[in-house]
Amino acid sequence: MEITTRAELKNILSYERKMYFGSMGTYQIFLRITKNHPDYYAWKYIKQMRKTSYYYSKRNNNLIYSILYILNSRAFNSMGRKLGIESGENVFQEGLRLFHTNGIVVNGNARVGKNCCLYGNNCIGNDGITRGCPKIGDNVRICVGGKVLGDIEIADEIVIAAGAVVVKSCSERGAILAGIPAKIIGYRTDKTFLE
Repeated sequence: MEITTRAELKNILSYERKMYFGSMGTYQIFLRITKNHPDYYAWKYIKQMRKTSYYYSKRNNNLIYSILYILNSRAFNSMGRKLGIESGENVFQEGLRLFHTNGIVVNGNARVGKNCCLYGNNCIGNDGITRGCPKIGDNVRICVGGKVLGDIEIADEIVIAAGAVVVKSCSERGAILAGIPAKIIGYRTDKTFLE
């Protein structure tokens, strides 16, 4: 998602901040920061990603924006390396939620919809045969160790189970995919998935 205006940047940051610190009071937020809570670092990473995306969209306007893009991109990549995340700045729509940050690799050409949840040790990218990358819908959960590979499309409301490797498109909204290679084992409406 390329962020083109300051107002858009501000709205997305406000929305995502509420996802991490929503109803917490100032004291609880203070504790998360001072205790180096993982949510705090995930939020910092996402905030830096959004700022980098904003300067990316402005980099051709003038030299100052180009310099700001380079500096923000550098900070974004450094923070990603410390947390164990590799990702492009324009991959995710608003609402990204990182529950665990280690081992997340996302190809910069992949596209992920709104309110995606990543639970750690995930890979979203090409399959090594073609350069095509996944297009993932809105409200998708990719559980621990879930991988989405190749030039495929994933519908909205999909759950990719722990350890699943998805290599084929799934157009059935609300499906739960599991296994290697992943196949549909149920639907979110079946009460087979804890909400």
